[in-house]
Amino acid sequence: MTQSEIRATGSLAAIFAMRLLGLFMIYPVFAGYARHLRGATPEMIGLALGAYGLTQGLLQIPFGLLSDRVGRKIIVILGLALFGAGSAVAALATSIVGMILGRVLQGTGAVGSVILALVADLTREEVRTKAMAIVGMTIGFSFLVAIAAGPPIANEIGVPGMFWLTALMALIGIAITHGLVPAPSRIVRHHDAEAVPALLARVLRDRELLRLDFGIFTLHAILTASFLAVPALLFSSLHLSPGRDWVVYLPVLVVSAGLMVPAIILAERRQRLKEVLIAAIITLAASLLALMLAGSVAAVAVLALVGFFTGFNVMEAILPSLVTKIAPAGTKGTATGVYSSSQFIGIFVGGAGGGGVFALGGAAGVFGFALIAALLWLPVAATMRRPGHFSSHLVPLRMGEEREPATLAATFETLPGVIEAAVAAEEGVVHLKIDRARFDPAAAARIAAG
Repeated sequence: MTQSEIRATGSLAAIFAMRLLGLFMIYPVFAGYARHLRGATPEMIGLALGAYGLTQGLLQIPFGLLSDRVGRKIIVILGLALFGAGSAVAALATSIVGMILGRVLQGTGAVGSVILALVADLTREEVRTKAMAIVGMTIGFSFLVAIAAGPPIANEIGVPGMFWLTALMALIGIAITHGLVPAPSRIVRHHDAEAVPALLARVLRDRELLRLDFGIFTLHAILTASFLAVPALLFSSLHLSPGRDWVVYLPVLVVSAGLMVPAIILAERRQRLKEVLIAAIITLAASLLALMLAGSVAAVAVLALVGFFTGFNVMEAILPSLVTKIAPAGTKGTATGVYSSSQFIGIFVGGAGGGGVFALGGAAGVFGFALIAALLWLPVAATMRRPGHFSSHLVPLRMGEEREPATLAATFETLPGVIEAAVAAEEGVVHLKIDRARFDPAAAARIAAG
């Protein structure tokens, strides 16, 4: 990667990280804080926790399409401004209705897809996969840091202070976007990085991709609902107040991250993605059953949380990999856009549904609700087609020469190791789905050169 590409990728990954830190670090402490707001009920608390997911899910793809017309940096700055304004509203809220409004406004800063498109605009085809991987690792690391850091930060500055900190991070993100992120020389709709309207119907008809969309929807519904109940469980089993539960979250997350590594190695290197996914769902379900039955038994609660976060972290890593492997050539950006929207809608449903269940059955009822969701997901995952060990590959086309796309794609598909080809003439590239063990890049380059 060139210095410009490193700077662009690092800057955009930092912006992604600050957004996610702001969104997730309140998860462990939100339920305990929100019950003191005027008009708070369990149902309204759950709605407030998940509310940002609704606007995030609905606006991810439209914001990406709008950025094609008016510019990426403008939309990123606008989204961060909305996110910061929502954070300020949440910080000032004294009622649960005000908190819901702040969270909804936070969610309107739905620029995740635009940031990924900007990464694609600012990197060459041959290094784009590496750049996307850097952003992806940043996302995973940010989640772990946010959950562990949230309680001690809340203990020092309070939950309103956390929202002000989030607003400050939004301002820093705007400064980074304006001052450090280069302006792309041209804006191209990248099929591998953003949604393409013409491909939405194809993606939404693909049953295997829909299974993964259902999976990420369910996973984040479970996560959001569970955080309505975990603080109450830690108080009853370990007598930990919301400001002290970091002493559980930190070691639990460290151990679960360590257990995740061999699972991911088994999934990717031994081509056991489906088996590891199913095992992770079973682990998640078993941990939810244990949490539901834990009562005041501290050891059971802690071990169940290790299982919960291990299963969650494994699936957070595996599901995007499965989307990449299953999506037809040239549809990865669209498939990822639908997948991301499903994730955020799951956050909303988990918060709203979990809050309603908490009002009826308390913490045990929430864990039971999440357990049912996991058990519904299990047969959906178990009946999925075993994914091939395929990768995406971009081949630049020689500019200035008109060749019929269908004929050119068919020519690429005659090469050993090429599973599928799709020509994106407006990008000047061919999107290939390949088996790397049999693929010859030089042969593909010769065809592209004409």
